Amino acid sequence: MGGKAWTPEYSLKFLILLPLLFLVPTFLLPLGIVVYRSVGGSALDTRYFAEIFSNSIYLYVLLQTFKTAGLSTMLALLIGFPIAHVITRARGFWGAIAFACVMVPLWTSVVTRTYAWIALLGRRGLVNQTLIDTGLFDQPLSLIYNPLAVQVGMVQVLLPMMILPILSSMRQMDQTKLMASAILGANPLRTFIHIYVPMCLSGVMAGSVLVFITALGFYVTPALLGGDTNMMMAVLIEQQVTKTLNWPLASALATVLLLMVLLSLLFVWQIARLRNVKLGVA
Repeated sequence: MGGKAWTPEYSLKFLILLPLLFLVPTFLLPLGIVVYRSVGGSALDTRYFAEIFSNSIYLYVLLQTFKTAGLSTMLALLIGFPIAHVITRARGFWGAIAFACVMVPLWTSVVTRTYAWIALLGRRGLVNQTLIDTGLFDQPLSLIYNPLAVQVGMVQVLLPMMILPILSSMRQMDQTKLMASAILGANPLRTFIHIYVPMCLSGVMAGSVLVFITALGFYVTPALLGGDTNMMMAVLIEQQVTKTLNWPLASALATVLLLMVLLSLLFVWQIARLRNVKLGVA
């Protein structure tokens, strides 16, 4: 029969074509429309970007978003690293239970988990009711609608994204290097700093990127736990669309947020390239 034979190269092109057919109309095209609107269409009007960077309120929200995402990433790393280490060391039934505790939250809606925090931290929530019933406080504490509540809720939601890449790198670790370090007389702290952490670096960087990028665009948790005084970029964009109906400004804010994500990815990629670290974990 005529024509070229079906080869693995054609199979690969076919497999790439399928996701492209899905991504172009559902992601790339809407994204292009947002960027197009942010510059006033074909007029290339940059006044909305000028308004963003000249308005102290927008700059504050931009800085607040960046700070909250960075702090959430650091907290998730500090909590997630030892949890991943414990799961790696656990065996059998307890290992399966520990891994399930990480995976189950991923199968639960973010909205459900956020409302659970409201039930716990609200003025009539479980925490305040317990403090009042035990006589520690006479009045309920303000535990939500503040930066602390936003951080707690975001870290709880994002923690599995940090644990899983670190866990993957720990499970692929060459244990003979740790044994060699101990045989050569290195104490546990020195082995941890110079051997253990560098071998986990790919997972740490991959998890940090996932958490930070996701936190930059977080909407549900800041909207429900933060209130108007602890706004992030996604909440501000939603308000511009639904309340002021200022679509061009909302598009400009979304474009700025997209640029923040791209610059963050470029920064991490440069660090990984300089340190010869592969961000992907098998």
